Amino acid sequence: MRYWWVNQNQTYRHEIAGGYLWSPKRKSNGGINPYYESMREVSPGDIVLSFADTHIAAIGIARSHCYECPKPAEFGSAGMHWDAVGWKVEVRFAELSNRVRPADYMEILRPRLPDRYSPLLPDGRGSQAVYLTEISSPLFEALRELNTTT
Repeated sequence: MRYWWVNQNQTYRHEIAGGYLWSPKRKSNGGINPYYESMREVSPGDIVLSFADTHIAAIGIARSHCYECPKPAEFGSAGMHWDAVGWKVEVRFAELSNRVRPADYMEILRPRLPDRYSPLLPDGRGSQAVYLTEISSPLFEALRELNTTT
């Protein structure tokens, strides 16, 4: 089992309600995006933390591998420059009633952040460039513990 972090500011309500993750396959200039490529590494049973509006807002369990899929119509104008076909992963999400704001706990989280492809900036704000990235078990456990104690 692996742990994933998804930054969903633009698509949170659609993806959580619809039970999926969706990303383009490539950047708008045709280049490879490592955060879109991460979609291809998700496996059923993996855990996904959803970050939206500065908080860990939901947790999910992947129910499928990644597969090719048209951009969801419900996205509307979100991602206007995204290709019409991308990657989709089915995820069973549950919204959290006790939402953790990582920026409030950076002294705990900062040492556990990856050196490469970190979902958070040093001050705890979400990295706008990141869609989906793998996180370590120690980072996941720290966030889980914060969710149960705050």
